[in-house]
Amino acid sequence: MTSSKTDTTEFVCMHVDPGVCGFVCRITARKNGKRTVKIAITGSECRQIQKLSGTLTELTLKEVFLPMTRNPVYRAADQSGCHPSCGIPLAIVKTAEVAMDMALPRNVTLRFDEGEKAPHHGDE
Repeated sequence: MTSSKTDTTEFVCMHVDPGVCGFVCRITARKNGKRTVKIAITGSECRQIQKLSGTLTELTLKEVFLPMTRNPVYRAADQSGCHPSCGIPLAIVKTAEVAMDMALPRNVTLRFDEGEKAPHHGDE
């Protein structure tokens, strides 16, 4: 994730590699006043993410912090047909938070621990 300034307009960009589907994309959040960001999702060949990109173009501070069931990012992802485990909606929220100075630009990592034995549940 990178933060940049162009003139006096701040923006944050995140490169997202969502995994096995291979449909990488770039998310840009640009401040638009104190409590609003413009969102752009580019570079994805996924039809669902392309649809999401067309419907989700702006977020307010209040919307970013709404619970998942009322959050416009997750609602738009659902309406666009995104897979439930798609990481793009999470990345949109994180990018918006950073652009609004509500979070630090730290990477999120999801990683399977290959080779480790899982504890057995119920075998006590």
